[in-house]
Amino acid sequence: MEVKLENVIPDVRTLDELKNVAYDKTWLATAQDTDLYYMYRGVEEKDGLRYDITIIPAVMLGAEFSKTKGHYHIGKYQEVYTVLEGTSIYLLQKKKSGSDDEIEDAIAIACQKGDVIVIPPNYGHITINPSATDKLTMANWISKDCKSDYSLFEKLQGACYYYILQPDSGQASWIKNPNYKIVPELRSEEPLKETPKDLSFLRAK
Repeated sequence: MEVKLENVIPDVRTLDELKNVAYDKTWLATAQDTDLYYMYRGVEEKDGLRYDITIIPAVMLGAEFSKTKGHYHIGKYQEVYTVLEGTSIYLLQKKKSGSDDEIEDAIAIACQKGDVIVIPPNYGHITINPSATDKLTMANWISKDCKSDYSLFEKLQGACYYYILQPDSGQASWIKNPNYKIVPELRSEEPLKETPKDLSFLRAK
């Protein structure tokens, strides 16, 4: 789907808004506020669903790759993401019932242009731009009725894993967030190669 963004005013997420979920506290101590990503919401609407586009420039957060703030959906809503430009890693986590800091499943899905993922019900998620040079542009379909809850990511200072560049080797790696009581080993899944033709499941609460 081709859309024009010229007449859409984006919601802008800044560094100040992500400070409490970022990994590199030493870098944050002197970092100046800056725009981190742009969310163009509702550029298309269809059958109770909303089509958004998000652009994440290649900006390192100190040692950490740039990312979205992270949220859970309120209710059992699902979401479909498609990478339009660049690369992404989607980090999904499912918390144990009755516990905010005990994670029972953690998934990383690496995506290239054209790849698609479906966020299952009850999984919190963040999007990471794993490139220090290329911006990430992605789209999503979601119910217009779905609301997002950012509070658990704020409380625990991010997702259960951080994706960083190791200072000694310069290699990218996953680091467990020590604010969580239980974090399972991260598993990977393959993305879909096309968007599901029937998106009516996204309207389910």
